[in-house]
Amino acid sequence: MLKYLASALAVSCLLAAASGAAQQGDPVANYPNKPIKIIVTVPAGGGVDTVTRILAERLNQRFGQPVVIENRAGAAGNIGAEAVFVSEPDGYTLMASQPAPITINAVIYRKLNFDPTALEPVAIMSKIPNTLLVRADFPARTAQEFMAYVGANPEKLNYASQGIGTTSHLTTELFQTLTRTKLVHVPYKGTAPALNDIVAGHVDLIFMELAAAKKLHDGGKARILAVTTEKRLAALPDVPTMAEAGVPNFVSDTWNALSAPPKTPRPIIAKLNAAINDALKEPDIRAKFDALNLLPGGGTPDEMGSFVREETKRWSEVVQRAGIRDQ
Repeated sequence: MLKYLASALAVSCLLAAASGAAQQGDPVANYPNKPIKIIVTVPAGGGVDTVTRILAERLNQRFGQPVVIENRAGAAGNIGAEAVFVSEPDGYTLMASQPAPITINAVIYRKLNFDPTALEPVAIMSKIPNTLLVRADFPARTAQEFMAYVGANPEKLNYASQGIGTTSHLTTELFQTLTRTKLVHVPYKGTAPALNDIVAGHVDLIFMELAAAKKLHDGGKARILAVTTEKRLAALPDVPTMAEAGVPNFVSDTWNALSAPPKTPRPIIAKLNAAINDALKEPDIRAKFDALNLLPGGGTPDEMGSFVREETKRWSEVVQRAGIRDQ
């Protein structure tokens, strides 16, 4: 009997040792054990880029691994999304994007080299109200004057966007549909170049997230005439909503999200999601977001997936009504 028990104990120890070795070699259990790369689908300096860099620093601290940012802008985020889509689904290549690549680009572009619905949702990083931003010397000084000026000058005003299919583009298309006005579209490859031309006076207006617009507004380099929220913003109490300016039911905001390649293991997604949610609760992160007029995101991967599907349906209808297609 003792010999049998000793033999059984030896087998048990061997199995435990084998299990431990397997566990040590398990790439999911040991994630992350090397640098993580986040591909940002906009140029450096844009809203998504800023948010990603803030949270990347916290991921670095939590995981003890470098988190490298790589900007791959162009085609409304498609270039960066394609790079992530074909990456190994091991959690070491992620995508930080504006809504377009994971919502309506499939409706706009005749051919995509990736499937937006196959990308794995990780977390919404931030949400940002949008504003109507005009060049500093724009003739209209108020939202009401703006509405009158646009109506009196069809196809004479240029509006900038961050690219075809981006929130700034679709918001302006929604505006034109609701007001039956006509503006001329000038698409850019991201936020920074679009705002540079607003400041230089090369384009007349842009529907732009508050985080970027308020800095220019406060510095006198451009002017916010209205916000695209249901209610006025505490950060701009004297600025009316678009509804107050005469465009009812005109609501639009933007958001920044973290996604992973298709078939990334759920435990890895869960680790990343928990790290993002914990970071968004930290006082110093909240303070940084407040300073940039950002609202923290958060939630589960499934909640992000549901939200993305709702946004896709909503804005796809705008795309179809406006007949937007890639050039």
